Amino acid sequence: MQDLVKDWMMDLVVYIEPDKTVLEALSIMRRRYLNSLIVNKSQDNPEYGIITSTDICDKIVAKEQNPAQTKVRDVMTSPLVTVNPEQTIYDCARTMSEHHIHHMPVMGENGQLVGMISATDFLVVAEALGHGFEDQKLR
Repeated sequence: MQDLVKDWMMDLVVYIEPDKTVLEALSIMRRRYLNSLIVNKSQDNPEYGIITSTDICDKIVAKEQNPAQTKVRDVMTSPLVTVNPEQTIYDCARTMSEHHIHHMPVMGENGQLVGMISATDFLVVAEALGHGFEDQKLR
């Protein structure tokens, strides 16, 4: 049996508009215990984007920018690197590693975002794999 992304992803996708401030994004992220938000499409931005805690650290805090005066569109990453829910968790991990990203949106066949998977989720995956290997070793 192969472990698929759909078995490990979080099916909650939280969106923010690109013209909102980074401070507003931070507020949503803190209230909902999230480390990333999907940035909605707009007339000026025809593709989805993503804003992450790493973006905020690198582009706001480290550069001493004011999050109340900086728009999400100015710090988001776009276009998205996505994964299909039917891909294996191993392919997903390799893609995230190759692109040096920690949060990956899960895109369904119809082009809809159906979930998110993050580097933190792989802690649980690794633990489950470890238990699986222990079980095999005991036999």
